[in-house]
Amino acid sequence: MIKRKYMAIGGAALALGAGGVGVAVAGGESGDAKEQVSGPGADQARAAALAHHPGTANSVERDSENGATWEVEITGTDGKTVDVRLDQNYKVVTVEGDGEDSGEGK
Repeated sequence: MIKRKYMAIGGAALALGAGGVGVAVAGGESGDAKEQVSGPGADQARAAALAHHPGTANSVERDSENGATWEVEITGTDGKTVDVRLDQNYKVVTVEGDGEDSGEGK
């Protein structure tokens, strides 16, 4: 009877520990991580960015760098990835090389 009690407690502790590791890993993203957005505004930002820089849109995020409202990551037809930043009127503010692309800096 006592053996079952210890096994139950050990199993519960193991489950809680595994859950804690999952939370730690999920919460361990870098401070640069931004949440992708969707909806009509994101669709308009994607279209505006692709009109300026043809390719494939990988993500659309809300942004506040360089006076921008939107950031659209695009892999261009040349295979290079850039971040196209747009203002609230979907006008291009800046286009920067993505630092994650082939080790190139922004």
